Amino acid sequence: MVGTMSLHGGGHGALEYYPCRYGNSRILFRGPRRQLDRDYIAFLGGAETYGRFIEAPFPALLERRLSISCVNFGVMNSGVDLYLNDPSLVDAIMGAVVKVVQLSGAHSLSNRFYAVHPRRNDRFLRASDKLESLYPEVDFTEFHFVRHMLSRLREISDDRFEQVVHELRFAWIARMKNLLTQIRGNVVLLWFADHPIHEQMDLDLVGDPLFLNREMVETLRPRVTAFVEVAASESALIEGTKGMVFSEFEASAAMEMMGPYAHGEASDALEDILRPLIGRD
Repeated sequence: MVGTMSLHGGGHGALEYYPCRYGNSRILFRGPRRQLDRDYIAFLGGAETYGRFIEAPFPALLERRLSISCVNFGVMNSGVDLYLNDPSLVDAIMGAVVKVVQLSGAHSLSNRFYAVHPRRNDRFLRASDKLESLYPEVDFTEFHFVRHMLSRLREISDDRFEQVVHELRFAWIARMKNLLTQIRGNVVLLWFADHPIHEQMDLDLVGDPLFLNREMVETLRPRVTAFVEVAASESALIEGTKGMVFSEFEASAAMEMMGPYAHGEASDALEDILRPLIGRD
């Protein structure tokens, strides 16, 4: 059993992502590798930007429409820390004429309560003394993933968990400001999810990106050229995994991803913003 795109395209098995590296970065990105000695748009983000199970994610669609290289710097399960911990990668991003930054959750970065892996930002490394004092009944050595750890903390106490989320949001804003200062130039922030951005504080651990609300994004608006909000339409969500390429083993993971129709909506929204920024009016 495979995704419908695999059947329609006549191929079977896993999708080829043509992994590649840029500069001295140790991170493998989705290829084919683009040349960085000519004009290009850089796309930063997580699973949606990377386009897992998607033959042509929105950066690839925009490359065709805009006739400019679109370099996919998206990384599965990444947060802002991945970029800030890789100076070589930041150098490559700075060379772009426009940078599109898909907003990632506030949980996947190191903060005063816990540390995450510098490249695999969904991996929990250790709790700080501060978090251990806040949750003395928890054995943090049993956790390997951030979301699992946070789910347990919320089960124990909503009040204490709210303190953790407040710290995560504070750290996210500071870290995002740092990233935007470093990459400079024309920057477009992108919300791309299966739901609109939350207006109020939300402690829910379902869906992505976690713990962001409109007020947090608004604090970044003076530092960027534009903000694009793409909440996949009901018709795009109804399509489910139609058009995606995955094996039977990957089916459950594919169901959690947005499909080609949602990626088309993201490219539609971004195209109108990017055209004048790259001189394609």
